[in-house]
Amino acid sequence: MAATAKELIERSIPFLHEVENRTAGGELETWLNETHGAGSELYGDLAAMITDGVREGWAANIEVEGRTYRRSRIAEPSAPLRYFSITAVYMDSIEPLRGQYHQHPYGELNLVVPLDPGARLMGPRGWSGPGWTAPGPGSHHYPEVKGGALIALFYLPAGRISYDITPSTA
Repeated sequence: MAATAKELIERSIPFLHEVENRTAGGELETWLNETHGAGSELYGDLAAMITDGVREGWAANIEVEGRTYRRSRIAEPSAPLRYFSITAVYMDSIEPLRGQYHQHPYGELNLVVPLDPGARLMGPRGWSGPGWTAPGPGSHHYPEVKGGALIALFYLPAGRISYDITPSTA
């Protein structure tokens, strides 16, 4: 049976309690990959649930730039989620595909789930396969994917993300 958005949210709650007082950045990214990286129970559960969500149409179901670049917010910040929001992005391209430029005022915790074996997401430390990225507060970038389809499941402190900046002013 496919996972539901409610099940994904409930599975995220213990994780968000664990990271609520940590600051996104290189140190947290290393910890996330060592503690909850690809092959861990949490990574496996979340990856399977968000993959179900994309397949079932309740996650990453709003086209940003056609069927190969979609996004949707799954949960708004709330007390049970330690005031993180949960969003999913689906991107698919063999050649590097650039998404919408944005800023993370308070950082971002991003679970990278390749659907194709060679799919990679550009993160703060370069191209990333399965695992986590954690751009720090104030970071800004174009999300980029290459090598196939992937899902990025991201947790935003206070739900903060800004798309109203331009690369020339960032």
